[in-house]
This record gives sequence, C-alpha cells and structure tokens, in this order.
Amino acid sequence: MKAYERLLNYVKVFTTSDDDSESVPSSARQFDLAEMLVKEMKSIGIADAHVDDKCYVYGSIPATPGYEDKPAIGFIAHMDTAPDFNGNGVKPRIIADYDGGDVKLGESGRYLRNADFPHLASLKGRTLIVTDGTSLLGADDKAGIAEIMTAAERIINENIPHGRLLVAFTPDEEVGRGADHFDVEHFGADFAYTVDGGQENIIEYENFNAAGAHVEVNGFNVHPGSAKNIMINALLVAMEFNNMLPSGDTPRDTEKYEGFFHLCDMSGNCEKAVMDYIIRDHSEGMMLARKATMEHIEKLLNEKYGAGTVKLTIKDQYRNMIEKIKPCFHLIENACEAVRDLGLEPEIEAIRGGTDGARLSFMGLPCPNLGTGGYAYHGPYEHITVDGMDIAADIILGIIAKYAK
Repeated sequence: MKAYERLLNYVKVFTTSDDDSESVPSSARQFDLAEMLVKEMKSIGIADAHVDDKCYVYGSIPATPGYEDKPAIGFIAHMDTAPDFNGNGVKPRIIADYDGGDVKLGESGRYLRNADFPHLASLKGRTLIVTDGTSLLGADDKAGIAEIMTAAERIINENIPHGRLLVAFTPDEEVGRGADHFDVEHFGADFAYTVDGGQENIIEYENFNAAGAHVEVNGFNVHPGSAKNIMINALLVAMEFNNMLPSGDTPRDTEKYEGFFHLCDMSGNCEKAVMDYIIRDHSEGMMLARKATMEHIEKLLNEKYGAGTVKLTIKDQYRNMIEKIKPCFHLIENACEAVRDLGLEPEIEAIRGGTDGARLSFMGLPCPNLGTGGYAYHGPYEHITVDGMDIAADIILGIIAKYAK
C-alpha cells in the first residue's frame, strides 16, 4: 500500500486532542486510531504491536540475522490532530498533475492561493491532496504515521537488511503532552527520529527553549469620582506590563532564530487582571535574558504600585534538543545522506516550536525530526503531495540502510 493511501484511511478517524481535558489521553477518540494501527501493524508482520492504557502504540521489527549488533533505530509519529481547527469529517481531495495554481477548497469559500503560499508553484506536476476547506487535513501527523508504516511494510516484505527497528505512535502531541507517558525503556531504541516536519527534505534538530509566563495583577478599586492617587486599575497595569516588553519581539515580527514574547490570553477588570504568555528562544542565554526581563518588569511595577500588585510565575516547558543531538551527530549526517541519495539537497532548519523529539531527547532518547512532505498545518489550507510522501518514506528506508552498514 502506498503512503498516501494509508493517509486517506487515517484522516477518516477523528483524533483531535483536547487542551482543556486532564484525562490521558486528552480525548478517548484517539484510541480509535491506535487500535486501528495495532491491527494494521500485526497484519504487515509486526507481531508484538500493542497499545497501552494511555494510548501509546508500540511495535518492533527484529534485526535481520547477522545484524543484531547494529544500533536499534526508532521512528515516532503522533496520532492526534490540532485543536486549532475542526478535525472531524475530513474530506480530502486529490488533484493529479497539479498545475501549480490557486485551488478552490470545496464550497467553503476558501482558496489555496499562491499569494499566501508561494511554494505551491514548486509542486507543479505532482499529485496534490487538499481539504474541502471545512476541516484540517490531518497530515500533521497522520502523514508521518503513513510513511513509517509504509517503510516498515517494505522492510518486511522486501527482506531489506536492518538492525532492530522500533515504531511508536503517540497521543496528545498537539497539546504538548505527547512525551508525558512515553516509555523510553520499553521502546528500546538507541536513537530515534520523529517524522513530524514539513517539506520532505528538511531535517530539524534545533527547537525553541520554551516557557510559559502567568501574570496576575491585583488592582485597588474605588469609586472613580474619588480615585485620585488611590485607584490601581489592574487592566491598565497589565497593559503597562505588556508595553514594557520589547515591542518588536512578537511572533509577527520574528523569524528563524529570533525569539519572542507571545501574549496568548488576557482577561480581567479594574480589580484583577490575568495575562498568559509563552516565551521562546533558541539561545539558552537569550531565554534567561527574556525571563529576567519579565522579572525586572514585575519588580518595577511593584515598586511603583506597591508590593503584591504584580505576581509573575514562569514555568519551563521544554528545551532546545541541540545539546542532546550534537554528541550523536551521526543522526543528522545519515539523514542528510539519505536525502542526497534520492537526488535532493537536505535543508537544515530550526523548529520555531517544539516536538515530542525535543522532550524525548532529554529523556535519554536522542530524537531529531524528519519532514513528512506536508504544508500549512493546523488549518483548512493544509496540503501534501503523494510524491512528497513517497520521498519521505524512502528517506526513512535510506536511514535504516545507513545504520545497517
């Protein structure tokens, strides 16, 4: 079965995770795909395929006789889709020999336009898969699952020599919990790759350092007619806090290795206001400076309005995986060689976000990220090509071959 055919089957299953849920997994519907995958894995020869009680799917392919001493390599993708946009009732459309132009997305009133996505022209002649504009596609990361499954099936059916191979599919990546209950020891890989990126020739081994910042502002509310030098309007202090941050350090104004402060949510009244930020930077030093900036603003405002007016709480979320990948840089070298073997030039990019692989790297499993061939994730404009998926599966096979030598 081709990778895209698997994708078309997987996107029928509603697996959106739930950021507001405290259950594990965050949405029980993720088990529907997990059980489907276990059945499929067993059918292609992964005899020990299973799903645990937290919705993590695991399976292994024993080493070819004589290759038992080779590194055990794992491949990981996530089953959930992002809660940013509707993930139910996905109706993909296949466009053969795509002309590189704008595409009408069903009757939704939406169009996939070159003006918004300039890379579309480079996909001319390929077979394009798009949505009908009413849902996301789910290629993030069901394409990764499909490509891993396709590579695994070929390894088994074509008797391709290999060391021990491990496969895992995780829940809740999109709500930041994909590695929470991942059993690294049970998985049994020496090294692994997540298959959860964009363009198929892109390899990623750097990501943001990440933290969340919660700001509480306690005001003092009195009648506005007699408020002179008494009232402390929590909303205005909250705005003052935000205005003291560097105005150009927002997601809209930054790219590549540039970090940012992102105000995600703000609510309140004169008496009390709350703001939630995410803080991101690839540089550990700059990340410390960003935290220090917020702490300094907290100090200044409390000196101005009184102790306890502003309370800042910063919690680290994940770290840049580069420090864990550098000591085993063969992961990147072998991936680059696998891309070049297919006549493509690998592109190394830093992730302006995080992956399960970032956290897994700090859990003892070095885990850079490979592309799936998809674009414009998390919304109705999501698209991917059949050709890109084939290449992504071939890159996985190429990496396996490198480690079998």
